[in-house]
Amino acid sequence: MKQKAYAAAGVDIDLGNQVKSTLPALLASTHRREVLGKVGGFGGLFALDVKKYRQPVLVSSVDGVGTKLKLAFAMDKHDTIGEDLVNHCVNDIAVLGAEPLFFLDYLGTGKLEPHVFTEIIKGFARGCAKNGCALVGGETAQMPSFYQAGEYDLSGTIVGVVEKSRMLNGQRSVKRGDVVIGIASSGLHTNGYSLARKILFEHLSMKPQDFVVDLGDTVGAELLKVHRTYGPLVQALLKKFNKVGKPDAVKALAHITGGGFVDNIPRTLPAKCDVVIRKGTWDVSPLFQILASDDTVDEAELYQVFNMGIGMTAIVAADQADAVLRAIKAAKHKAWFIGEVVKGTGICRVE
Repeated sequence: MKQKAYAAAGVDIDLGNQVKSTLPALLASTHRREVLGKVGGFGGLFALDVKKYRQPVLVSSVDGVGTKLKLAFAMDKHDTIGEDLVNHCVNDIAVLGAEPLFFLDYLGTGKLEPHVFTEIIKGFARGCAKNGCALVGGETAQMPSFYQAGEYDLSGTIVGVVEKSRMLNGQRSVKRGDVVIGIASSGLHTNGYSLARKILFEHLSMKPQDFVVDLGDTVGAELLKVHRTYGPLVQALLKKFNKVGKPDAVKALAHITGGGFVDNIPRTLPAKCDVVIRKGTWDVSPLFQILASDDTVDEAELYQVFNMGIGMTAIVAADQADAVLRAIKAAKHKAWFIGEVVKGTGICRVE
C-alpha cells in the first residue's frame, strides 16, 4: 500500500489515532462524576457542582517540566514525567487552598513513538488519580524537524476551585511571630535542572548511569524522582485547622519551585514582614550536598535555584504550630520548623 503523503512528510495521523484509541482505558482512573462526554472531543466538559459553594472561585495554572526532560531522554524512562507535571500544577494551586478539578496536557514531538506516548499518559493518569483530578483532554502535535530525534516537550494546565472566603491570603493574615514549617521534597522536583545538570555532568564529570553510594541509586534515577504532591495534605490541613468562624492556623503556603526560598516565599508576605529561614534546621539530602560541593556556585544562589530539600513551606500561627507539624508528620510527610516571620519589608532571608 502506498504511504500517505502526510505520513511521508513525517506526520502519521493514522498512527496517532491508533495510539489515542488506548486513552479511555488509561484515563478511567481519573474520572470524576462532574466530567461530561468523552476524551477526544473539541473541548473537555466539566459540570461544576456550584451547590457546594457560596462563592466558588476557579483557580488555574499552566506549567512545563523543563530540562528534567533531558534526563528522561538520557535514561529512556518516560513514565514519571507526566506525574511530575500534574503534581507541580496541583501544588501551584494548592497554595491558594484550591482543590484540583481537571487537567489538560500538551505533548509536542518530532515523531510519535507509541511506547513513549503510552508511558507519558500513564504518568498523567497516575498523577491525576492520586490528586482526585480528572484528565479531560489534551493535544498531541507531531512536528517533524522541529524537535531533536527522540525528544519531546510537555506542558499542562490545571483548573481547581476554592471558596472565596476560604482562599489563603498571607498578605492579610501573616504577622510577626508566625512560624515557618518546611515540608520535605523528594529531590529536585522540576526546577533547577539546567544548573544541576551542569554541576553534575560537566563540573563533576558524572553520568546519568553512574551509581553513587551516598544517593543509594544512579544519578539519573535520583534526578527522575517524582515531584511530590502536597495537594491532598493541604486539603486535610485546611479542613482540620482553618475552620469557619475561627482564626486560620495555616495562614500561607509557598510552593518552593523556580526561585527557591528567596523568590517564592515573599509572594505570601505582607509588605512589613520578612521571613527568616534558618539553615541547618532540616535534613538536607545527599543530592543537595553534592550540588553544594561545587565551589563555582555561591551558597546563597543555591537557595534561589533549588528547593534544598523543602518542597513547600507553611506559615502558621505560633500557638498552633506544634499541632500542625504533628498533623503533617502523621500524614507521612517529613517536616520541620525552619524559620519565623519578623518585621521587615516583604523579603525572605536565608541565614
